[in-house]
Order: sequence, then C-alpha cells, then structure tokens
Amino acid sequence: MYDILLEVNRRPKPFSEYTARELWTDPHTSEQMLAYHLNENIDAASRNLGFIERSVKWIVSHFGLTSESRVADFGCGPGLYAQRLARADVKVTGLDFSTNSLRYARRKATDKNLDINYVETDYLEYNTDCCFDLIIMIMCDFCALSPDQRSLLLNKFHSLLADGGAVLLDVYSSSMFNRREEGATYEENLLNGFWSADDYFGFLNTFKYGDVRLLLDKYTIVERNRTRQVFNWLQCFEPAEVKNEFDCCGLQVDELLGDVAGNPYDPDADEFAVVARSKEGN
Repeated sequence: MYDILLEVNRRPKPFSEYTARELWTDPHTSEQMLAYHLNENIDAASRNLGFIERSVKWIVSHFGLTSESRVADFGCGPGLYAQRLARADVKVTGLDFSTNSLRYARRKATDKNLDINYVETDYLEYNTDCCFDLIIMIMCDFCALSPDQRSLLLNKFHSLLADGGAVLLDVYSSSMFNRREEGATYEENLLNGFWSADDYFGFLNTFKYGDVRLLLDKYTIVERNRTRQVFNWLQCFEPAEVKNEFDCCGLQVDELLGDVAGNPYDPDADEFAVVARSKEGN
C-alpha cells in the first residue's frame, strides 16, 4: 500500500506520459465520455448546445463557408459540430479515435441523411491528399498535446490547408493557470463510477509546473485486480506563445478571439481562440 501511495503522489516530468488513447478507447470510459458529450446543458467533453449552435453559425459566416467548402474537424467526437456544418451544406471530414463516439456520429448522420466523412484515426497520424478550406480543433484539445505533438500537428495543418484556408482552435490561458491550485483528492468510486463498472478507489492529484505554465490532473484508479493512471495535461498559453508555435510551423495567427463563437478576446478569461493562415511564401 505504501508503494501505491508513493506512486499516487509522484510528480511526473511534463508530458512524460500520454494516455489520451486509453481514455477515449476504453469500453467503459469511452461510454462515459460519450454521455458527457451528449449532455446538452454542460461544458464537459463538448460545449453546451446553445454555445455550439452560436459557434457553428459564426463559423459559417465568418469564414464564408459554402457548398464547395471543405472542413476538417480534428477530434470531432460524436459529430456535434460536424452535423451542424453538414446541415449548412458544407463538406465535412471528422477525425477521432473513439469507436463509440464515431459509431454514434455515423448513426446520426445516417438518420439525418447527412453526407459526412468520418475517419477513425489518431489525428496525429492522419494523412490525406485532400486539402481543406478550414480546419477546426475545439474544446482545447491542442492543450493536451506535448510540444513535439503540437509541432507535428501544426505542420500537418499547414500541409492540409487549401490556398486561403484557415485554422480555428481554442486554448487554455495563463489566467486559468493562475487560478488553479495544486491539490489531492481521494474518493471511493471517484466521479460516480466514471472510471470503471466495478468498485474502485480513485485518487486525483493536481500538479502545477510554473516554469512552463502546465497543469496536470493525474488520476490513479485502484481496482481489485489492477491499478492504472490517466494523465490529463493542460498546457496554458499566453497569446505570444501560441503565435510563436504557429509561426515556427509556417502559420500566421491573424485573429485573437475570446472563443470559437467569435466573442472578443478577454485576457482574464480561462480560454481564448485563434485564427491562423499559411504565411505568404510558405
């Protein structure tokens, strides 16, 4: 037990573990994540329904999307954005590695007679000859990635953009980092059975890495026959840092926004959004 508690409270090196695939592909937790996605009243795995409706309306208008426009939704989940973009007569490709989420998304597309190209893949490994007029990555997915993964992804975005195309994504802010505190929580069946269908003991340790403005929510799940850990990394940014990462990958940040619904930038908010395009000559 002592060794388990030592491991529970161990502060790992930044991005030393990457467990996103396990979270989204485990049969039990992926079902729980899908339920969060489909809860229209909360901002959990997805934005609340009202925000999504406003966001899609703004995206279609702001980027001048038409029936000829091609949009790639990186981390599309159950297709909440993809469905609404397709209803606006936009050609949509949705990428995700959650089998459960894509099964739901495809079923909904069939029910609603929507032509959406869903691809089950790790978007870090996605390759295609198709070019896109808009690439979106929503719900701060970018912040869960290590610096090397972010660089890989931004270079991929650059290669996938059509002439005049744009990237839209949101990130956590330094203000959010400053408001979070380190802490440790223990609870039987932590998060009301989210982590397993069987009884378990759950530990949540939150760590802050001030030198790189990084947060970690580290979950340790102790079941009768196994112990496992899930690492939820949350990279927080200043606007200049985002611009620098994009710039290094041939992309130029053109707009700084409060969110992906087009609201004004607020330096005190927990999140902000950016619009970027390929730099001239790249």
